[in-house]
Amino acid sequence: MRLAPFSLLPALISVCLGASAAEFIVQPVSLDDQKAVLATVEPVKMITARARIGGTVVVLKATEGMTVEAGTDLAVVVDDKLALQIKALDARIESQDAQRAKTELDLNRINELFLRGTASQAQVDQAKTVFEVANRQLSAIKSDRDVILQQTAEGIVRATGQGRVLTVPVAEGSVVMPGETIATMAEVHYILRVELPERHARFMRSGDTVKIAGRGASDGEQETLKTGTVRTVYPEIKGGRVIADISVDQLGDYFVGERTRVYVATGTRQAIVVPTSVVFLRAGIEYVRLGDGREIVIKTGEHRDDNVEVLSGLKAGDVVVTP
Repeated sequence: MRLAPFSLLPALISVCLGASAAEFIVQPVSLDDQKAVLATVEPVKMITARARIGGTVVVLKATEGMTVEAGTDLAVVVDDKLALQIKALDARIESQDAQRAKTELDLNRINELFLRGTASQAQVDQAKTVFEVANRQLSAIKSDRDVILQQTAEGIVRATGQGRVLTVPVAEGSVVMPGETIATMAEVHYILRVELPERHARFMRSGDTVKIAGRGASDGEQETLKTGTVRTVYPEIKGGRVIADISVDQLGDYFVGERTRVYVATGTRQAIVVPTSVVFLRAGIEYVRLGDGREIVIKTGEHRDDNVEVLSGLKAGDVVVTP
């Protein structure tokens, strides 16, 4: 016969009350066997800001620990050769513009002579072709200049998303190559990553609920527990460990790589559980009162909500009353 789960304990107690509302019969219940493991705070995504051009870092705004928004300027990379190329293209543009102006004058002159009958159609077509070639050459040089200007603008390194800067491996004056890392950032959304022995792999499922201890909490601080959800259980076992990711709403301002305690279900077991209200202390020792008036010493274990597990002192069928 399947025993009642832990969540149905209050209903079970109310059924077993009998004539008196102050006593009930102790019965074993099925509990989730929770294991405390250390979870590491990890970002959902790591964002890398890279240099798109080679050059020298002349401005560096990124610092470790700062929080940035998408589009925030992190650094400026300058390549001195680009400025020289722009000056050279400016000179070519002036020269080609003068050449185009000359061909335009020649075309206008040939058109006037053609109207007077002193120039042939072939001369008009040739002058028109020379003018169009000069005009297109000027457009090509201006396009080359726009490309260099775009490369200069790409020297500004911006954050691609909101996050916290973790590392900045360069300094002002550093020479960088295209694609070199300027800063690494952690996305603002964090998860908890746990590693469990492979014997617990069959108990882990996506969507399971787990309990997370508060930041810096000790073993007895049950009131600081938060609730999280297993979002991913990775199908590969590495070094005899199962890796799973847990999502938690409003995890807080944890450091990336910081560890906290997580309680995960690793199966079920039978246990005797009583309300905490029936347990009383005397001289630092825990007691419960039986229905026949005797007071016996017990050893309690894990607290869950308003109930406590009894490790020793009680057995199935005992009648316990409130003190």
